[in-house]
Amino acid sequence: MGFSLPASAQQSTLDTLYQELLQADETTYLRIEEQIIAQWEKSGSPAMDLLLRRGQDALDDGAPDVAVEHFSALVDHAPDFAEGYYGRATSFYMLGMIGPALDDIRQTLRLNPRHFEAMRGLATMMQELERPEDALDLYELVLAINPQSAETRAAIDALTIELEGQAL
Repeated sequence: MGFSLPASAQQSTLDTLYQELLQADETTYLRIEEQIIAQWEKSGSPAMDLLLRRGQDALDDGAPDVAVEHFSALVDHAPDFAEGYYGRATSFYMLGMIGPALDDIRQTLRLNPRHFEAMRGLATMMQELERPEDALDLYELVLAINPQSAETRAAIDALTIELEGQAL
């Protein structure tokens, strides 16, 4: 028996937080980002939340191979929970497995189209795949959701300079 909010209440909370994020300033956006991520991490099942936490802990401990196992179990048991795919994508990326990472990022964004962390991750992969225009487009999508993101603004600035240099 889970104690998380019903799906409709959780979605309402997320909608409110996304609205607050649009109106945030540079001193409040990080707090709101953290609240959104905390909502994303609520599966509705204590067992699935435990698998998520174990995968995240394995990543924090520098063991992406172990993390893949936890996240794969999470994906198997909760295929509609975006965070399982996102965690596994991160793990695959850390293992240098770009193809599987891209597949899981795609699934994350299918399940949660406003997942700005997945968008940033995909943008990073696009840069590594020498697709800077696609990366820039993704960063712009992140800014549409989170206009104060300093990390995203810095990435856009760097890519813009890179692309202007290529145009010369």
